[in-house]
Amino acid sequence: MEQEIEKCVELLQAGKVILYPTDTIWGIGCDATNTEAVQRIYQIKQRPERKSMILLLDSFERLPYYVEHIPLIAWDLVPQISRPTTVIYSTARNLPNILIHNDGTIAIRVVQHDFCRRLIKKLGHPIVSTSANFAGQETPKVFEQIDPALIKLMDYVVPQEYSTSVDYKPSRLIKFLDDYNFTVLRD
Repeated sequence: MEQEIEKCVELLQAGKVILYPTDTIWGIGCDATNTEAVQRIYQIKQRPERKSMILLLDSFERLPYYVEHIPLIAWDLVPQISRPTTVIYSTARNLPNILIHNDGTIAIRVVQHDFCRRLIKKLGHPIVSTSANFAGQETPKVFEQIDPALIKLMDYVVPQEYSTSVDYKPSRLIKFLDDYNFTVLRD
């Protein structure tokens, strides 16, 4: 696995786009701090730039670098979540504008998937995670459902042996409303 992670890190550092397994479904990703690579994902997916994408982090401790104000409840809640959950935070920072929603929010998931976590840690930056489909298509639950035309547009595809998800659906999505309250947008 270490050799595979090294290879992916080199590609991500060079601005490449990869297809990789996450703690939910297969994702299209790049170094989230590389604006050109992020723009390429929007082009590949034929997705409007006004539709935000999720970022993956390897640990909750790195969150303050990308979120200016972390709600008080998040400090207790997020580290205890065992199910893949993406959280929308209201004060994004240190990220390309293309990733920050018009209202200043950013969607971030701290991954529990071993391959993803190790990849992000080694890269030293968050990675973009968006479903492996063209805009408007159904989200593939497993690798075999990914459109071969999309696979051909990737710079690299991580071998399927690193896919250890058992959830096979998009993550739960929650949004903090203030320091003490949140709402579930997708369960």
